[in-house]
Amino acid sequence: MLSDDLPELERMLNSREASHPYNWFGYQGSGHFGKRWERSGLLSADEGVLLVVYEQDPDHRLGFVSWDKSKTGQNSFCWNIGINLLPDARGQGHGTEAQRQLVEYLFAHTQVNRIEAGTEVDNFAEQRALDKAGFTREGVLRGWLFRGGRWRDCVRYSVLREEVVRD
Repeated sequence: MLSDDLPELERMLNSREASHPYNWFGYQGSGHFGKRWERSGLLSADEGVLLVVYEQDPDHRLGFVSWDKSKTGQNSFCWNIGINLLPDARGQGHGTEAQRQLVEYLFAHTQVNRIEAGTEVDNFAEQRALDKAGFTREGVLRGWLFRGGRWRDCVRYSVLREEVVRD
């Protein structure tokens, strides 16, 4: 990713049209990704953001994936991943493939044993994508996130290293 990509990332984050319905949490302010870029280039030991691009045309941006550390114990953590695809990129398998590749990347380049993801209970498209990407549905987290003026239930998914990494 280049600093030239920051305006497109900001648009994906701050445009209701680009992130609606499940990733629209209100305007986040300009410079959100710019500040992170200055700190880490959007890749650090604790978090990361990568563009999702069309394989045949890398200049065609489809969205982005992100991950951050989620502490699981005194000396352990897992990755929590997320995705935001632009509306015209949805429903074509790009989200499944992007999440599958992100899982492979994180297991190949970090020592983490667990990667998790969550989505709202009525986001059936993302639930299908996570299933196809190899995640296991673990359960419903009641009142997990606040979006659009109300608390929402979410479904938690995970994948373990042993389910992906083969010797």
